[in-house]
Amino acid sequence: MSERTPDERAALRSALAVGLATAAYGVSFGALATASGLDVWQTCFLSLVMFTGGSQFALIGVLASGGAAAGVSAITGATLLGVRNAFYAVRMSPVVGPGLARRAAAAHLTIDESTAVATARSTLRGQRIGFWATGLAIYVGWNITTLIGALVGDLLGDVRSYGLDAAAAAAFLGLLWPRLRERQALAVAVGAAVVATALIPALPPGLPVLIAGAVAVLVGGLNLFASRPREEAAP
Repeated sequence: MSERTPDERAALRSALAVGLATAAYGVSFGALATASGLDVWQTCFLSLVMFTGGSQFALIGVLASGGAAAGVSAITGATLLGVRNAFYAVRMSPVVGPGLARRAAAAHLTIDESTAVATARSTLRGQRIGFWATGLAIYVGWNITTLIGALVGDLLGDVRSYGLDAAAAAAFLGLLWPRLRERQALAVAVGAAVVATALIPALPPGLPVLIAGAVAVLVGGLNLFASRPREEAAP
């Protein structure tokens, strides 16, 4: 077996770091899900088949506030948040490669973190390793910590006070930060963040993310803030 390149080793390191940080947040989901009325097996089943953290938290958040009567709102909000993964799938298609079984498995692992780790790499092999290693690490870890949180949620108290969500966000920001050196990338990130922050209090869960994504596509597509090459001075 040939030795891994620096890009491939970096992909594995990123996958491990992001996987551990994100999986730890599953404890919060498990505890909050059981507190919202789901039992242990329902909580674990949700992580196994849904596996998209934002949508899962949106679902249990609405259920906690309205019980079974809030089911339609909960499903709608979770679906809207999950739509973003379809856009990720378009970007990840050439990375995943052909094959029905491979694409079916990749569809389940196409999330924010696996996409971010993959796109941060400079070679196709590094992107492929980053995608699969991150997706599998988070899937296994997330389901284990979901079970732990569901079983010992009452003993942990208010799991939000542990700041596990900050660990996942910090890992994601660590991936994003090196890509914000260019003015255009920074403008896309800031524009989307401002729009999402402004709309979160006013719109149902999921819509702010989709609108912020549309703003990011618009700003990125227009390329208004890209650095322009300097014109050569006349002799």
